[in-house]
Amino acid sequence: MSYRKDPRVDQYINALPPWQQDICHQVRDLVHAADPDVEETIKRTVQPYFVLEGNVCALLAAKDHVNVFLYDGGLSPDPQGIITGGHGNKTGRTVAIREGEPINGQALGDIFRAIIATNRAGGWRKVTSGQ
Repeated sequence: MSYRKDPRVDQYINALPPWQQDICHQVRDLVHAADPDVEETIKRTVQPYFVLEGNVCALLAAKDHVNVFLYDGGLSPDPQGIITGGHGNKTGRTVAIREGEPINGQALGDIFRAIIATNRAGGWRKVTSGQ
């Protein structure tokens, strides 16, 4: 898949251990596959974000996993139960992916597409307020 890469995101990913690089590359491909208009940037000094009319997701490598932060206000359905944290959070949730765990690309892609649709509808704050 071909898409415009932010070299700062490459720098973040390339500094990680190989297993975390692999996870980040897979997630990066999935978010771009969800919509070709997704753009990459760095926020909070070093954290990769993927945006389209608002935040879609962000990556943060931890010692034993990679967090994929989902910026959806808790709206996106998760029928396959891949969301691992933030279930009661009103702004976002997380999917923690550990070394050796397969990524459920279909489920994660579905969530990305739902977040993008919400962003295009004005964002989760607008959608949940009914304005």
